[in-house]
Amino acid sequence: MAWTPPRRLCRTRLTIRPGYEFGYLVGATCADGTVGKNYVSLIVNDEGFAARYAACLTAATGLPARLEPVTRPSGFLQRDLPGFRVRVVSSYLADVLRQYVGGDAHHMRQGFPRVVLKDLATFEGFLDGYADGDGFRHKHWPGRTVVSANVPFLAELAAIIGARFTPLTGKASQLVITDRWQRRGTFVAEEHSVHLVERQSATVSEVRPHTATGAKPFTLYTYRLDPHPGFLVNGHLVRARG
Repeated sequence: MAWTPPRRLCRTRLTIRPGYEFGYLVGATCADGTVGKNYVSLIVNDEGFAARYAACLTAATGLPARLEPVTRPSGFLQRDLPGFRVRVVSSYLADVLRQYVGGDAHHMRQGFPRVVLKDLATFEGFLDGYADGDGFRHKHWPGRTVVSANVPFLAELAAIIGARFTPLTGKASQLVITDRWQRRGTFVAEEHSVHLVERQSATVSEVRPHTATGAKPFTLYTYRLDPHPGFLVNGHLVRARG
């Protein structure tokens, strides 16, 4: 049985716009972001990175985002360091970002968000956002290296850009992304919905027969809804057929 939490039907739904900014938002969130129950945030030391993330988040979703100065504890230096935070409260955005990565947004368990394969512009935005968070650009040749302990994530990314990838055992792995990766011709666009799929599966635990009683006669009417033969009853999808 199809079902959705009734309270979520009242929340504001976002109009998500695919493109470079959308890809950057997803990539940076996969690398350095936090997806909570009803919020999405990014806390980094680089003000430029935080500003780009805020601008792309607003461009892709329409949500207002701004930078906030914060402090972050440094275990290496044993003192607090200045940083910048971008945080927006939106359960819809949090849910849809979890959907993109397979349901679990934890950096070690997230899957590769194939929604960013819509076109080259979106995918390039993803690469830029992910590399800004978990990578670095090389000084002496045109390319970047991204670092992650999530081996399946990097392996899937490597296949898309046609790169060789050798995971390291017991430590973070690296994937080299040359700026000329497109010449390999390995990128294939895919069509995935950018909007949230809100239906869920609900288990029917019991069906009780009900017998009409009483001497008074009654009439049962059936009807059909057109063009949308369905409606929600307390979050449950009901289809009417005559």
